[in-house]
Amino acid sequence: MTSPSSSPSSASLFARLGRLWRHRWTDEADVRRALPAELLERLTRRVAASERRHSGEVRICVEAGLPLSYLWRGAPARERAIMLFGKLRVWDTEHNNGVLIYLLLAEHAIEIVADRGIDAHVDAEQWAAMAQRMGAAFREGRFEDGLTQALEEVSALLVAYFPLAEGQADRNELPDAPVVL
Repeated sequence: MTSPSSSPSSASLFARLGRLWRHRWTDEADVRRALPAELLERLTRRVAASERRHSGEVRICVEAGLPLSYLWRGAPARERAIMLFGKLRVWDTEHNNGVLIYLLLAEHAIEIVADRGIDAHVDAEQWAAMAQRMGAAFREGRFEDGLTQALEEVSALLVAYFPLAEGQADRNELPDAPVVL
């Protein structure tokens, strides 16, 4: 006979409550500790420098925890990243070559969402490997290193597939500053 505390529905309930607790407990202060204002400014400059080398657009978005509506229905971080990809208009670039780097601190989740123009050139394993390298740096508390490395890797792909022509200036289609939610 199974005890009530070990039933699958109890385990599921405890998992959901644990997830809810992590997301409500992780807040703006955690984001500021991981990404202080001076780091956000350096990342803004790095995104701007990157975009002077190609026609793509890169957005970095950091969120402490998912909104309650996502938690209530058990939505994964990827779903939120895709929604923010649209909301931040990363999809709305002339060459369909925008890339969103999304961090969800409560789950230590990293999602890279790429528009169809660049995604046609890069396979899912490359994006996943990039996210894994970022995750390794983050686990060691090296947020700046992880984000800088990811930005450099994304930039290299955009330069390879969407380089600016000689003398061509980048038309900055989206803000360069990281978004903190």
